[in-house]
Amino acid sequence: MIISSAPLVGLVPVLPTAMPGRFICQWDKDSCEDAGFVKIDFLALGMLSLVEECLLLIDRVGKGQVDLSRVDFTDQQVYDMICSGDTIGTFQIESRAQIQTLLRTQPRCLEDLVVQVAIVRPGPILGGAVNPYVRQREEQRRGIASAPTYDHPLLEPVLKETLGVILYQEQVLGVSMALAGFSAGQADQLRRAMSRKRSREAMTRMWEQFLAGAEERGVPPETARMVFEKLLGFAEYGFPKCHAAAFAVLSYQSSWLKHYYPAEFACALLNNQPMGFYPPHVLVNDAKRHGIRTLSPDFNRSDVECTVENGAIRIGLGYVADVGADAAERLVAERCAHGAFRSLADLVRRVPMRIEATENLIAVGAADTFGLGRREALWQLGLFTRPQGFGGGRTVREAGTQLSLSLPVAADMVELKPMGSWEQMATDYATMGLSPRYHPLGLLRQRLPEGLTTTADLQTIPDGYRIRVAGLTVCRQRPGTANGITFLLLEDEHGLVNVVVFPDLYSEQRHVVRGEPFLLIEGILQRRNNTINLVAERITALEQARSGVLPIPAQEAPTVREIDVIAARAGRSSAPDRELVGAASDLSQLREITPASHNFR
Repeated sequence: MIISSAPLVGLVPVLPTAMPGRFICQWDKDSCEDAGFVKIDFLALGMLSLVEECLLLIDRVGKGQVDLSRVDFTDQQVYDMICSGDTIGTFQIESRAQIQTLLRTQPRCLEDLVVQVAIVRPGPILGGAVNPYVRQREEQRRGIASAPTYDHPLLEPVLKETLGVILYQEQVLGVSMALAGFSAGQADQLRRAMSRKRSREAMTRMWEQFLAGAEERGVPPETARMVFEKLLGFAEYGFPKCHAAAFAVLSYQSSWLKHYYPAEFACALLNNQPMGFYPPHVLVNDAKRHGIRTLSPDFNRSDVECTVENGAIRIGLGYVADVGADAAERLVAERCAHGAFRSLADLVRRVPMRIEATENLIAVGAADTFGLGRREALWQLGLFTRPQGFGGGRTVREAGTQLSLSLPVAADMVELKPMGSWEQMATDYATMGLSPRYHPLGLLRQRLPEGLTTTADLQTIPDGYRIRVAGLTVCRQRPGTANGITFLLLEDEHGLVNVVVFPDLYSEQRHVVRGEPFLLIEGILQRRNNTINLVAERITALEQARSGVLPIPAQEAPTVREIDVIAARAGRSSAPDRELVGAASDLSQLREITPASHNFR
């Protein structure tokens, strides 16, 4: 935001936005600063809303009020969770890179967490700070740590708290003052010059001043240049310590809530999407791994948003595609005012909704409360709703309308087979972006090639073993600081595994890495410094791997019910359902049920 004493339209080019009452200044931040405008940056954090909602949910389910201002920042159970990398959904320490670093640095106090928040940033990475700091932390934990190495003895007072590396913006000022004798004003000019996009000339002048000041203090020119280059690398993006400290407090608070109130935290997390590093289906699967059940939407139990119900998460009506908050609010208001819906016909009569919204709600199980199967409920909905218009007219009056006849016909009492687990999962992903009960790999496991490793097996496999893992790609990341290396996060029904794809393999299989949602990856398991990675050597689309390794004759293709885990446990069997064979056995249709993945640069 910029502030001026005169109308801005007379000073800078202004562009109206789509949001009423909002305008965009067409100058960038550096130009606004050069013009002398008062510039204020506002940072909106979705995690603050999440924490507030989580506290309300905790109180609402009868667990009492929680005052986070009284939470102890030395709770070792919380740090145990953080150090194990169990941070999905938490603030700032949930990403793939953060989890990998947490497993090595093992933060045990808030000060450690401040460093953790600040270190996984482009500035410290390009400034060469990450590996030296992590190595020092590991050596300290093993009791073999040597004294931190400083580029020059003058830097020890400035960099002692961060083990000899530059992590905070304040240290940029301190280094320039200690090594080059800069005044506070000159040091701030250096910081500002580094943060500007058009600062080559300014940086050249600052380098000349930095070199001259360092030589006056007896610093060798090569040392001065090395330190200055680290400062330039840090200029990419780094945190002030106060910023990192504030974020670390919120990181700890979110971790504390995840540890002690996992259901309420996961529920609030779903209600505040989109945010964070992971799509909703990954968050739901993480909740399952923590023993938190996820329940389908229900016409008589669900609220507009997700709620906590007997320790489980009930998906809200508004989470379903084509429903929207308005329709969900009308449905909940009617239920609160006049009681629960007695049947699907009662619901249709009392709450007018678009047919697409009602169909989607039924398809994800909202009508199960009436004792109806999903197919049966969808069929009945067609009997209860008014026939739709046909023809080319714009209104019902202009178009033709099919009139219903109140005559009993045999088609009204048709008996339909229950919807199988695969079709349920596909519908869930299509309409909610998540599946409360199923994971694709869990249903496909019996159809996959033999000898595959699951993520549950990784803890017991030694370093250096060649393994094959199949999974759903939930995140692709190719950061500019990684020298062309691509990182994939692969998920199966048991958990997640980090996959490292080197540039040569990426160039060869780029279309597969970037475009295929389900992958079969063969590579070497790497166990290093408390972390587990799969170094990919071969990447294959799962549908190709399946058809190429274990072809299934069409007449032997199993039906949906054969992969329905509920039916299998109950010991039921049925004749093949030819209409559904393709949906479950033809892996070329996997794309149709693929949930969202996140792609990061």
